[in-house]
Amino acid sequence: MTYHFPYYPVKTREMHNHHMDSTIWNDFRFRDDDIVISTYAKSGTTWTQKIVSQLIFAGAEGLDVAAMSPWLDLRVPARAEKLAALEAQTHRRFIKTHLPVDALVFSPRARYIYIGRDGRDVAWSMYNHHATANDFWYEVLNDTPGRVGPAIGRPPASVRDYFTDWMRRDGHPFWPYWDNIRTWWAVRHLPNVHLTHFEALKADMPGEIRKIADFLGIRIDPANWDAILEHCSFDYMKAHAPSVVPLGGAFWEGGAPTFINKGTNGRWQSVLSAAESARYEARALLELGPDCAAWLSTGRRSTSNDDQDASSLKYLTHDRR
Repeated sequence: MTYHFPYYPVKTREMHNHHMDSTIWNDFRFRDDDIVISTYAKSGTTWTQKIVSQLIFAGAEGLDVAAMSPWLDLRVPARAEKLAALEAQTHRRFIKTHLPVDALVFSPRARYIYIGRDGRDVAWSMYNHHATANDFWYEVLNDTPGRVGPAIGRPPASVRDYFTDWMRRDGHPFWPYWDNIRTWWAVRHLPNVHLTHFEALKADMPGEIRKIADFLGIRIDPANWDAILEHCSFDYMKAHAPSVVPLGGAFWEGGAPTFINKGTNGRWQSVLSAAESARYEARALLELGPDCAAWLSTGRRSTSNDDQDASSLKYLTHDRR
């Protein structure tokens, strides 16, 4: 069915765990043209933050992207510190979130970029992220005041076991996967929402950067184009990882280059059996429906069947705060 705008999501719940405190969004004061970069996680978030920083700052070098673009709903550092730092920014702000749509405050004043990635690739990347985390990471997440719910523990030795548990318990030990994808897919037609995909960025980074620039209303000076492409390349980001990774990589064994790991898809193909992979695909179809499941797997959207469906409407409302 065709849906008429403006209809915008409202916040219906809070999310808390060892990482998240969604209540910070209740106190965040939006400005016109704020940019919110969202993923489930391990789906190209840091890459997209780098792209947006290069568009805003016209290909400049030496940007501390992690400091400029905080993960707002991460429960550390303290809320007051994080909000004060964002209030003090004078450039166009770009903020990171890993929340589903209905657990944050959605504003028509902001622009939202959502990046998808096949869940098997997400889990493989998440395993590297979790398995290389050091004692400092566990200390900050588990022992600082304000944690709600159980502590996060260490992962199993086997990535297959990790994936199996992640699937069985829907994103454990982080946060639900399918709900995150569903809620953002449901609002994909909103005029201030842009969907991209890890696979699309890999296949045609220049083309995807131009789409993002158009969505954000940023004109790219041709004189800066080569610098933007160089600074957004995987090799450049790996070589300059401390400038894009939180705390310069202090949470991971091997530092920031460990966080910027391989940037590849399909590593699960040599580990999962055909039956295990088929079970994942059947689950994706059941959870998301054919169009969203196909997009999540390939990065390609249907042109004939990409209208809002009735199930999407439960995430939308007239609220326009």
